[in-house]
Amino acid sequence: MDLRYNIIEDMNKEHGTMTKDNHAALWHGRFEEGPDAAAVAFETSINVDERMALDDIKGSKAHAKMLARAKIISDDEAKQICDGLDSIEKDLTSGKLKIDYSAEDIHSFVEATLTDRIGEAGKKVHTGRSRNDQIALDERLYLCRFIPDLQNRILTLISALNEIAEKHLNDLIPGFTHMQHAQPVTLAHHVCAWSWMLTRDWNRLEDALKRIRISPIGSCALAGSGLPLDRKFEAKELGFDEITMNSLDSVSDRDYCIEVANDLSMIQMHLSRFCEEVVLWSTVEFGFIDLSEKWSTGSSIMPQKKNPDFAELIRGRTGRVYGDQFALMTMMKGLPLAYDRDMQEDKFNLFDACDVVLSCVNVFTYMISSAKWNTDVMEKACEGGFLNATDVADYLVRKGMPFRTAHGVSAKSVRMAIDKNCRLEDLSLEEFKSCSELIEKDIFDLITPKACVDARKTDGGPAGEKVMEQIKALKAFAKQVK
Repeated sequence: MDLRYNIIEDMNKEHGTMTKDNHAALWHGRFEEGPDAAAVAFETSINVDERMALDDIKGSKAHAKMLARAKIISDDEAKQICDGLDSIEKDLTSGKLKIDYSAEDIHSFVEATLTDRIGEAGKKVHTGRSRNDQIALDERLYLCRFIPDLQNRILTLISALNEIAEKHLNDLIPGFTHMQHAQPVTLAHHVCAWSWMLTRDWNRLEDALKRIRISPIGSCALAGSGLPLDRKFEAKELGFDEITMNSLDSVSDRDYCIEVANDLSMIQMHLSRFCEEVVLWSTVEFGFIDLSEKWSTGSSIMPQKKNPDFAELIRGRTGRVYGDQFALMTMMKGLPLAYDRDMQEDKFNLFDACDVVLSCVNVFTYMISSAKWNTDVMEKACEGGFLNATDVADYLVRKGMPFRTAHGVSAKSVRMAIDKNCRLEDLSLEEFKSCSELIEKDIFDLITPKACVDARKTDGGPAGEKVMEQIKALKAFAKQVK
């Protein structure tokens, strides 16, 4: 036997031979033979889409109400369907009812369970819809639940960062470009930068919801229905703002999944960048941050180690989220209209990206909230690396010197300090004057790290009062959107 045969044989042993008498697929009527067990195992999706059970139930209840309103089924039948669906939801939530993994997908499971409970009326729930528009609806309903939850977790993280910023409003830390000392800022200013990135992540998700809250149900397989369906009523029942305008488009695209995956990739990218800094700052060489032992790990061979594994795992899982996004785009790139079975694969990558990002946001929040900041070490790091060189140039600009000339004077003073192996502030007044006669004794009060930060009072700058404005704005953002 070749490898392929072995795999098929193993699947047959596990699942048995399927016939029409087994758990029949919704489409089985056209076929004389039941599907091969290996075929069933390969094409079923219930292990992935089971998490949409409550969304499928919600959609089915709204559909039953619409069918009754359109006089396609009776009010009594609609009530039987809704009551039956309520009982399924209750039993699933309590754990009394377990998912039947022999079902083809979550739609088949819900409909079969409903029919078992209420009889013939259950067979009418699928009137005027297809699994093509049903899955598009379920995914949208799921994302309408997931996104607000993730947004709330992002707000929690922003609040945690705000607390750090308020506590360290005046604690200095080197600012970097190219990973080289650049200019002094404060820890509060740096942490607020993280928060502003997260506000944009929140807003991107909010914007995505506008395109997700559009109901595709009633588009059926691809060409709508000959029955008098009231799509707008059903959309309103589901809390959607509008309906899709083209039945082909409704079932043919997964751009809303790809958009969310892109937004999730952006969030994960930001978290990864934050974690890169945490990893660097927790090294002996930096020593800026001391992670809690609850959010660190050790080594199996080196007893002294305290590793930032959780920051590294968040950074590492970013590749998974990027991969999920790319998988979705690749899946869709060559598909003709309308529905193709390739699109069944969207849920695995969408749900994986959702799960990874949600867990990473939570873990980062716990990790950063419990960390301790070594403010003395951070402030001392601001004393080297000539972080005040730009302030020497600014000093001369205030005295009327063109900036480009002032830049050259400051660079000359830096060269002098390098040759003497000292800091800029350790140069004598005479040495400064050899670079420019405009320099007076007051320069020494203006090029300390604290003075450099306090001078930067432009909007968005690191001066304490300006950072406090940022913190207030971030708090207002969180309060406004909740």
